[in-house]
Amino acid sequence: MNRHTSRLQKLRSRRIKPCIGRTAVLWPEKVHILAYVTSLFLAIFLFSSCSAEEELRNGDIIFQTSQSSQSQAIQIATGSKYSHMGVIYFTKGQCYVYEAVQPVKITPLEEWAKRGEEGHYVVKRLKDANRLLTPDNLKRMLQFGKRYIGRDYDLYFEWSDRRMYCSEIVWKMYKQVLGVEVGQLARLRNFNLDDERVSRKLHERYGQKLPLDERVISPADMFHSDRLRTVVEK
Repeated sequence: MNRHTSRLQKLRSRRIKPCIGRTAVLWPEKVHILAYVTSLFLAIFLFSSCSAEEELRNGDIIFQTSQSSQSQAIQIATGSKYSHMGVIYFTKGQCYVYEAVQPVKITPLEEWAKRGEEGHYVVKRLKDANRLLTPDNLKRMLQFGKRYIGRDYDLYFEWSDRRMYCSEIVWKMYKQVLGVEVGQLARLRNFNLDDERVSRKLHERYGQKLPLDERVISPADMFHSDRLRTVVEK
């Protein structure tokens, strides 16, 4: 009887031990997997939140290094590689750039980026965009822009509204609609005009009489404005 009881106890012991062992091994694995899945979910959620915050928005200002014939002269004169700019504008779910080229127009972002050096661009936004870029103000900015669609590009960088160059139309849009000056106005004489490549381009357009006191706003002055923060660089 004792021998039978002893064998029964051994069998029970053998049955129980694997179960106990398996539970001891699998439980930490389950905890580990659950923790991993939870961490992954949180990472995706946080990443998505950051991405949503930094998406392009109507009214953002976009800069690039143009490959136009005057780009090099602008870069040298202003001391910046960014020689062209525009304003982001969405319509029917598609992203466009409102820009002053020949003529003033809106261009699909993908097409616009291809015109820049290596497709590179930087997008900046007002630091107080949530307060200023309200739906009503964005509508007014759009109305402002539409008035100039089809207008000639200003090769002479005059401050009149008869023709427009890229940084001028963006600066005036922000100033007239929002009351915000993005970058300080300068005079033509304030730029580096001594470089032969710059002076040659100026004399091609003005001859010997340069309008040195003409008010000018450059892409560089707007790019470095302390009113803006960078949201996208590609």
